[in-house]
Amino acid sequence: MPLQLHNSLTRKVEAFAPLDPAAGPTLYLCGPTVYNFVHIGNARGPVVFGVLAALLRRRYGKLRYARNITDVDDKINAAAKEQGVPISTITDRFAAAYREDMAALGVSGDFAPNLEPAATAHIPQMIAMIQRLIDQGHAYAAEGHVLFAVDTFAEYGKLSRRDPEEMLAGARVEVAPYKKNAGDFVLWKPSSDDLPGWDSPWGRGRPGWHIECSAMAEAHLGETIDIHAGGNDLMFPHHENEVAQSECTHKFADGAHRTFARWWMHNGMLNFDGGKMAKSVGNIQRVHELVRRHPPEALRYALMSAHYRQPLEWSDGLVEQSIRTLDRLYGTLRDLADVEAAAEIPDSIEAALDDDLNTPQALAEIARLAGEARKATDAGERRRLKSELLGAGLAVGLLQQAPEAWFARGASGDDDARIQALVDERNEAKKARDFARADAIRKQLADEGILLEDTPQGVRWVRKRV
Repeated sequence: MPLQLHNSLTRKVEAFAPLDPAAGPTLYLCGPTVYNFVHIGNARGPVVFGVLAALLRRRYGKLRYARNITDVDDKINAAAKEQGVPISTITDRFAAAYREDMAALGVSGDFAPNLEPAATAHIPQMIAMIQRLIDQGHAYAAEGHVLFAVDTFAEYGKLSRRDPEEMLAGARVEVAPYKKNAGDFVLWKPSSDDLPGWDSPWGRGRPGWHIECSAMAEAHLGETIDIHAGGNDLMFPHHENEVAQSECTHKFADGAHRTFARWWMHNGMLNFDGGKMAKSVGNIQRVHELVRRHPPEALRYALMSAHYRQPLEWSDGLVEQSIRTLDRLYGTLRDLADVEAAAEIPDSIEAALDDDLNTPQALAEIARLAGEARKATDAGERRRLKSELLGAGLAVGLLQQAPEAWFARGASGDDDARIQALVDERNEAKKARDFARADAIRKQLADEGILLEDTPQGVRWVRKRV
């Protein structure tokens, strides 16, 4: 079946096709504001929409995928002022940490963006877009600020489908005497001498948050993009304001607004212990720390374990369950070590992903393939199943390391060899009916945290986690 994607704009699942098949699809994902390490909730979008990016690249042969870096922001300014350093010191450090963390989670290669625009590199484009909005009567300058006039865009609210009073409350707007309408939002604001700023027709200042994404998307992907993605917490006001300023900037000759994004895709939030993960409640789990405490591939698996549009209950139990699942999958591949097979993505995996990026179904299909592979005895069937298991993992960024590397987490090769030698000695003891020695070896290994598992292909071992 064709690729079907849920569109937040229409609230429907619709068959996807790019606006320009020859040029390939375009995808924009709202990236991080780089003033600190990101939390695990911030990683869900890059992981799941990275799976979409890889799918689009397979399907269309090319993709223009942009994920921005917001490197000018009041939180960045506050951090720089507190530490007495330029904002670039803060942003360079945390942008590099973000890239490192995303790569650890497998957001690389076909799963990664090929464009990473930074806000500070696009100030001229933002100023030009703001000037066009003023010239067309959609924005106005007041006391060093430039504001978008929401009442000039009749379709304001069409994405979030909120009524004006809800939008006003939800935006937490600043009450300011220079605003014509309380809901008008900032495109440009003045900077004092101790804050970063750029020269503009309205004085020295800096851009508002919303105009940044609109200008960067236009610069790299064009006036109309195929897919705009992000967390559902961004739908209002950020994405709603992007729609307004972009569609009011880009018009046809007859004055009709050009569509900014043909598809809007929003991932659900992560919950922790039944509540939202948030700094205000002190339950933030940062990716930078998690990838050092747990196998990053298990974190990736966990992030894909629920459908992207649904909330995801994050817990230590979910991570541990993901590790155990990957133990079984890598154990299956280890049992198939004697089988030569190249990865081939099975139709069942493509069908799951074509169904609005149904990663839970894809993971279930991987488990099914592994289960069949463990039972298979025919050489041809084992080869086919290993090929499809590797290909299924390839489609979602799993099972791409050697089983030995997965099971050797945090251990030296010498220790692995010692453990395997003990396992082999136990096997020989059992064959010689020296059960006392076999039991003693099992106990020794168990005391070291090594568990033995009997499989049709023989005994294998795994490290127990605490």
